[in-house]
Amino acid sequence: MQMKIKHFRMLIAASAILFGSLGCHTAHKPNARLAVPSQAPPAPAQQSKSTKSTKPAIAQKTQPAQKNEPATEARTQSSSAEKPKAAAKPDPVAELILKVEKEYDAGLNQYNSGDKDGAKEHFDRAFNMLLESPAGVRSDPRFQPEFDRVLDHVNKLQLAAVQQSDAAPEQKTEPAPIDEANAVTNYPVDPNLKAKATAEIKSTHSDLPLMMTDQVASYINYFSTRGRPTLEHGLTMSGRYRDLIEQILKEEGVPQDLIYVAQAESGFHPYAVSRAGARGIWQFMGSRARAYSLHHDLWVDDRQDPEKSTRAAARHLKDLYNQFGDWYLAMAAYNSGPGRVQSAVKRTGYADFWELYRRNVLPRETRNYVPIIVAVAIMAKNPSQYGLQTVIPDPPMKYDTVRINYPVDLRLVAECIDVSLSELQELNPSLLRMTTPKTHFDLHLPMGTAEKYQTTIAAIPAGMRLWWRYHTVANGETLMSLSRTYHTPLKTIATANQLDMKDTIEAGAKLVIPIAPGAHNGGDGQAYARRLTIYRVRKNDTLESVSNNLGISSVTIRRWNRMRGDSLAGRRVLYVHLPVSPTVAAADQHAPSKSRRHKELAEGKAGSAMHHTVRRGETLYSIANNYKTSVKAIKQTNANVAVLRPGMVLVIPAQ
Repeated sequence: MQMKIKHFRMLIAASAILFGSLGCHTAHKPNARLAVPSQAPPAPAQQSKSTKSTKPAIAQKTQPAQKNEPATEARTQSSSAEKPKAAAKPDPVAELILKVEKEYDAGLNQYNSGDKDGAKEHFDRAFNMLLESPAGVRSDPRFQPEFDRVLDHVNKLQLAAVQQSDAAPEQKTEPAPIDEANAVTNYPVDPNLKAKATAEIKSTHSDLPLMMTDQVASYINYFSTRGRPTLEHGLTMSGRYRDLIEQILKEEGVPQDLIYVAQAESGFHPYAVSRAGARGIWQFMGSRARAYSLHHDLWVDDRQDPEKSTRAAARHLKDLYNQFGDWYLAMAAYNSGPGRVQSAVKRTGYADFWELYRRNVLPRETRNYVPIIVAVAIMAKNPSQYGLQTVIPDPPMKYDTVRINYPVDLRLVAECIDVSLSELQELNPSLLRMTTPKTHFDLHLPMGTAEKYQTTIAAIPAGMRLWWRYHTVANGETLMSLSRTYHTPLKTIATANQLDMKDTIEAGAKLVIPIAPGAHNGGDGQAYARRLTIYRVRKNDTLESVSNNLGISSVTIRRWNRMRGDSLAGRRVLYVHLPVSPTVAAADQHAPSKSRRHKELAEGKAGSAMHHTVRRGETLYSIANNYKTSVKAIKQTNANVAVLRPGMVLVIPAQ
C-alpha cells in the first residue's frame, strides 16, 4: 500500500472530458457522488442515539462498594445485573470517506457555479485527506477504491478547467455599473435640476411610468456629475445592441423602455460582472439564468450572449409583472428576487414600490435600484437637456451566423476570413475560451463572411480544427522557417499544401499548417502534452528545481498554476503539461511499454546504471519519469545532452 501511495505522488491526470474527444479512465461519471461503501457502519450520530441512555459497563465495574457492604457482595450484584451493550467503535475508514465526500460535494457545487478557485481548494482537501490518512486506514480494502475514485473525479472536473485555462486566457471582465451606482448614498438633490426634470416628464413619452421623487432627483444629479462617464459609456455601447433588444422586447410583448434596465445594470457590456456574481448585459445570477434556459459550462456562458440573455430577461420581467401587476415592483423583484418583494407586500399590505420604500422593508440596493433606472430613462430620453446630445452610439453589430457541430479554434476562424481575433470575440461574447464547444454552436461572423469561412475551413479536416492553422506568408519566410516556428516537419507542411520541399513561397500566400493533435504551445516555443500531470511538491522543492527536473520554464509553470511568485509555500501539488515532441499525438505514446520497462530493469543490476535507446517522440522528462530519476541527473550523466534523436543511447544513472 505504501508503494501505491508513493505512486500517486506523481500521477498522470485523467484525460480531459471537456476538451477534445478523450475517453474516461473509469466507468464513473465525473459528476457522480462518491458512494460510501455499503458495509460502512451507521454514522456516529445514529450510534449515540441507541446507546446514550445506557451507562458504559466499565463505569459499573469501577464504582466503589457502598459503605458497610462487603466488596464481594458488590461484585456479585454487579455480575448478576444485566450488562449493557458496549458502544460501537467508530469506523475511521467510513468517517474518512464521509469527510472526503463532503469536501468533494462542496467543490462540485462551487465548480458548477463557476468558482474554479474555490472548487480547487475543496478538491485538494479531499485529495490530501486520503493521501495523509494513517497507515492503518490506508491498509483497509475500502481505501484504495475511494482514493482512485476521488482522483478520477477531481481530474476530470478540476484539471480539465486548468487545462482549458491554458488553452485560452480568461476573459477580461468589466465591473457592473449597477454596483457603483448602488454604492451612492444620500447624494444631494439639486432643487433646480429636480424642478427641470419634473417639467420634462410631462412631455416625455414612455411605456413605463416615470415618477419624480427625491431619490430619482438624487440619481439624476449623480449621473450629471460623478457618474456621468458611466452613463455616457453605456449610451455609447447601447448602439451595438439597441435594435436587437428593442426587437426582442417587442416580440415578447413587454415595454420597450425596459431597455434602461440593461443600461443601469451593465451599461450594455456583455462582460459586466457584479460583486455578487451576476453576469452579462442583463446581470443574471446562475440559478435564475438556468430557470430561463441560459446555459453555462466551461466553454459557453449564455448570460453573456446579448440575444439569448435579452429574451430571457424579457420573459423573466414579464413573469414578474404578471405576479405583481406593477412594473416598479417587477423591477424590484428582478433585483432582489420575487420572494423578498412578496414578503414586503404581505407585511405591509401595500403593493406599491414607493410605499415599501418609505417603510424601509426592502434591501438598500433594491430601494436604490428603481430610482436608478428611472433616472437613467429620464436622462436618456432627454439628451439635449442633460448635455448628452454629443454622445454618439456605436454602430449596430451585424453578423452572419453559421451553426457548427465541431470544435474550432477562433484563431483558425480569424485566419480563414482575414479578420482580427478581437473582432471575432466581440461577435461571440458568450464564448469563455478560444475554442468553440464540441456540441452545436451558433458561430457569429462579420457580415458577408459566412460563405468564405465555409469554403476555407473545408480544407481543414474536422478533427484538426483545434490544432491546424492558416498562415499568411510574410516577407523572408520559407518552408523551413515555418517548420521551426510551428514545430511541424517541413515535409508535412509541403505535403499539406501540395508543394515540393525545395519550393519557394511568395509573401502573401496562405498555407495550411498541420500541427500534431494533442500538443499545444505553452507560450515558450516548446510543445506540451495535452494531458495534465499532477506533480506532488516534495520537501525542499523550489520552483527552479521543479523547472529543471521537468524541463519546463518557471514562467510557464507559474502561469499554469496561477502563481504570482516563485514560492511553493503551502502548495501540495502543481499542475503541468509534460514536454513532448510535436510529432507525437498523445503523451501516452512517449513511455516504453510495461513489458519493455520490466525487461530493461531485469537486464540491469540493482543500484547500477542502465542504458536506454531513445525512441521517436521521447523526451528527457518522459525517460526520467519512467526510470524514476530526474532530467538533471540524466543530463549530468550524458554530457548535458539537450537534444534527443531516435537511436541515441543514454546512460541512466543509478537510482
